[in-house]
Amino acid sequence: MIKISNLRKTFRRVPVLDDLALEIGVGERVALIGSNGAGKTSLIRCLLGEYVHEGSVTIGGREPRRHRQEVLRRIGFVPQLPPPLAMPVAQLIAYSASLCATSSERIAGVASRLGLDVRACATQPFLRLSGGMKQKLLIAIALGRDTDLLFMDEPAANLDPAARGGLFELLAEREQQTTMIISSHRLNEVSALVTRVVELDLGKVTLDERTGNSDSLRTMLDCRVVARERDPSLLALLIAWRFTEVGSNEPDFEWRGRIAAADRLRFLGAITPYASATRSISVDEAAVAGAVHA
Repeated sequence: MIKISNLRKTFRRVPVLDDLALEIGVGERVALIGSNGAGKTSLIRCLLGEYVHEGSVTIGGREPRRHRQEVLRRIGFVPQLPPPLAMPVAQLIAYSASLCATSSERIAGVASRLGLDVRACATQPFLRLSGGMKQKLLIAIALGRDTDLLFMDEPAANLDPAARGGLFELLAEREQQTTMIISSHRLNEVSALVTRVVELDLGKVTLDERTGNSDSLRTMLDCRVVARERDPSLLALLIAWRFTEVGSNEPDFEWRGRIAAADRLRFLGAITPYASATRSISVDEAAVAGAVHA
């Protein structure tokens, strides 16, 4: 479905995607994780055809830059930051429905499941809505149509707990027929939904782990964490998971431990908030087939 080869994107001569290679098959549901600046949003923007870049990106054999209209017909997209649209809510829904060959009622129905009554805010400009209302409406537009690809950049941001629950229920209903890339700092929320975890750091893939192998879930994994600094909260987390410090090469500090394969997503979800203090996380390839680490 998605093939990326030697992808490189720079801003002001600073690489944000650095010779990145990745393939995502039909029906895979990928959690895209990494700290701010790791390259997650830039990767999604390249997939949408918004950025000029070096290397190759294809979706269903089509290049998003050259065949943008055809590719975008297949994609439902939720951006990390809402666009500053002055269009009233009702007009925005009607316009989006006409572009996506769906109905305003279908979009409104999805919004209702997220806790947003579009009739109550129909005449309000989109940019005047609260952050949570904007997010719910953008999700409703993405999910209120037929599509076989979903790209969601921090979709749960600004959502209250009830709306988060509604979002993941909606995504679970589409898991059999939709390929998904979900960029999230809350890996624990999407762990039951995704089939694969891809971590980016400085524009490179540092972890690529498939989660659907039931045999691997019964094994123990050897894990290695290299920390950039002695962040007290990170150290407390590692100690709680029974990691031990095995050496240091200042300014880096290395910790090792063992976790059950069934707990790997829970561990990654717990450590993701400390990504800025972490240089690398690796998992023993002998324990889990398909794991890739730096």
